[in-house]
Amino acid sequence: MADSELRAAKSGEEDGAVETASQSGGISKKVIIAALMLILVLGGGAAAYFTGAIDKLLGKEPVNCEEVKEGDEHYDECAVTLAESVVTQGPGVFFAIPDLIVNLSSNAKQPRFLKVSLKVELEKAEDQPRFEAILPRVIDQFQTYLRELRIEDLSGSSGMYRMKIELLTRVRAAAPDINIRDVLFQEILVQ
Repeated sequence: MADSELRAAKSGEEDGAVETASQSGGISKKVIIAALMLILVLGGGAAAYFTGAIDKLLGKEPVNCEEVKEGDEHYDECAVTLAESVVTQGPGVFFAIPDLIVNLSSNAKQPRFLKVSLKVELEKAEDQPRFEAILPRVIDQFQTYLRELRIEDLSGSSGMYRMKIELLTRVRAAAPDINIRDVLFQEILVQ
């Protein structure tokens, strides 16, 4: 009997060991499933955020970039959208703007100057005479903006990009019935 009791005891230990192993395996499966579910929920939330689905669910109106002004909440977002739309179109007609030379706004005793050579890209060749007729208004818009710039505003590529977007916004405001695609820098000199 001792032999049969010994076998029964060993069998019970093995059953307990198998049962414990299956329980720990079950727990790790539950953890893995929970982690996968969490990843799916977070991924779905991120996708909804970046595609704008959350804004639609919350009833937020899309931003009209034509009405956004400098300093508004969505100014930078609209600037990027505007630049991307320019890149996707084919070439238009280029119109040279006379060189602009302005004093930069500064507190220093030494005056600082900015010289800018620009071209404006029009969508159609038929718009060129109409654009030429309003050129004084365009130059006035550019001069007004450029005179307010400080030397710090022109530093780095982000400063140049912001100036480009501002000039594009201003030329479109000066010529609302002409399709203007882009403002292109030909030369920029700060002295």
